[in-house]
Order: sequence, then C-alpha cells, then structure tokens
Amino acid sequence: MPSVRPNETHHSRITEDMRRKIVDGEWPPGHQLTKETELAESYGVSRMTMNKALTQLTAEGFLIRRKRSGTFVAQSRAQSAVMEIGDIEREVTAQGLEYRWRLLSAVMRVPTKTVRNMLDMPPELDGRGFMLVEGLHFAQGVPFCHELRIIDPDIVPASIGQDFAAIVPGQWLLRSMPWTAASHRVRAVNARGADAQKLSIPSGRACLEVLRKTRMDHDWVTHVRLLYPGEAHQLIAEFAP
Repeated sequence: MPSVRPNETHHSRITEDMRRKIVDGEWPPGHQLTKETELAESYGVSRMTMNKALTQLTAEGFLIRRKRSGTFVAQSRAQSAVMEIGDIEREVTAQGLEYRWRLLSAVMRVPTKTVRNMLDMPPELDGRGFMLVEGLHFAQGVPFCHELRIIDPDIVPASIGQDFAAIVPGQWLLRSMPWTAASHRVRAVNARGADAQKLSIPSGRACLEVLRKTRMDHDWVTHVRLLYPGEAHQLIAEFAP
C-alpha cells in the first residue's frame, strides 16, 4: 500500500497514485481495474472513498466505467486544433488505433427543419436540395464520431453520384474542393435518442459537438456536424502574442 504523506488525504493519495500508473503506462489504455472492493482493500480505504476516487478519475477522462463490465483505463484522447480542418482518420490512427468509416446514407433531398437547425443553415438555403451524407467513424471497432453533412451540389456538382461508402466525404472535399473561409462552433451536448444509439453510448452521456462550415468565396460549400463521445476527443489551441 502506498505510503501516506503528512496532510495528504486518502482520496488525493489514491487519485495521484492511479494517475501516475496511467501516465507512466503501468496501466495501459484498455487495462481493466480490479473490482472496487478489491481496490479499496489494497489501498486500505473504505469502498466509499475508493468510489469517490474512481468517479473523479472518470470525470477527468483517465478512466471509463461501464455498467456490468467494470472500470477501464481510457484510450488517449484524440486532439485537433480548434480552427484546423482536420482528418478524422488521421486523428484515430495517430493513437495507434484501427480506423473504419461506415456510410449510413447519402441522398439528394431538401433537408428537414430538424437537420437545418442542427447544422445551423442560413434561411436563404431553405427549400433547396442538397447532398445529405451521414456516417460513422470508428476507432478499433468502437464508434468514435457521428458525422452529418450537407454538400451544395451547385458548388460541388461532382458530389452527386460520388461513392461516399468508399471515400470519407471530408477527405474527398479536402482533396477535390478548395475553400477560402471556414467557421467552427464547439459546444458540449448530451447525446439523446438516435445520436446516443448510433454512438453506442447511454442516453445523456456528455459529448463534444463540432459544427463546421466551409466556404469558397461567397458560397457555402458544406455544413457538417461532428459528434464525439466526451471521453474520445479534446480540442487544443495555441496562441502567440
């Protein structure tokens, strides 16, 4: 059992020791911790204290607790710059994980009001038809990000008939379509209904939503909503004076 320093609480001692084991690689990503009662016994504390420590480390993103399965060390979080037009496949493979894209649908249609609101489309686009693409990005077989995207066929006519099952739409646009401006809106949301089901997470789970728009001159090329389970992603930004 780790020694106790003066004025150090049992709770802080446990969280510090567990963080060290995770950061140093003693407990690698995916490692399953022993039962809560066994951990409490090994650290010489009550189950209530151990539960408090595990809850804190879960909130910090070091652990994932799964009902009926146990507690696991979380995978390293993917990172992307706040204003970077990133490649999700690169985000996944940078962690040493296997990447896969699954197309859910790709159709030409007029977006519903729900989709227009979700993608924050301007009113002047109401009533127009767009290429609507929906799919899932996977990391090591687990849903990593849900993508909902519209592409303006007037600006990108090659999007009609494009096989988005074979190529990720974001990758295809980056390679084939220049853009001159982009905007991002980032917020925390709780996954509900279809979103939670598609990401295979419990309803109410915290997620990171990235709403991105790209433009060529004065014309919007694409609007996309990327929804990540909260423990899977983080945004970074660097500043200089």
